[in-house]
Amino acid sequence: MDDTVLDVDQVENLIKFCPTKEEMELLKVSEFKRSLNTVNSACNEAKKLASQYQKEADKCNSGMETCEEVREKAEEALSAQMKLTAMWELRARQKGWREKVAKSNAFPYFI
Repeated sequence: MDDTVLDVDQVENLIKFCPTKEEMELLKVSEFKRSLNTVNSACNEAKKLASQYQKEADKCNSGMETCEEVREKAEEALSAQMKLTAMWELRARQKGWREKVAKSNAFPYFI
């Protein structure tokens, strides 16, 4: 007899271990539920990560706005200081001040 061919007893014995139609449907449903749970877990994790990234982006945007505000104030202060410096220099020149380089090359002085 051929070893690759099963006899009737062997086939009947194997059939005992095969799932029924109802068991197959339950397996499909439980497999689907497991897959669905995996997908739901992945979605929840993605939502959590998106929320964390959004919080970090909000912090970054807030920092950029603060930085921009400080830069604008610094520009205004520099502009005001340059106007004040120009006014004092004009007044000094009207009083006879001329810029000369001293030996130390440090500061202009009045003549």
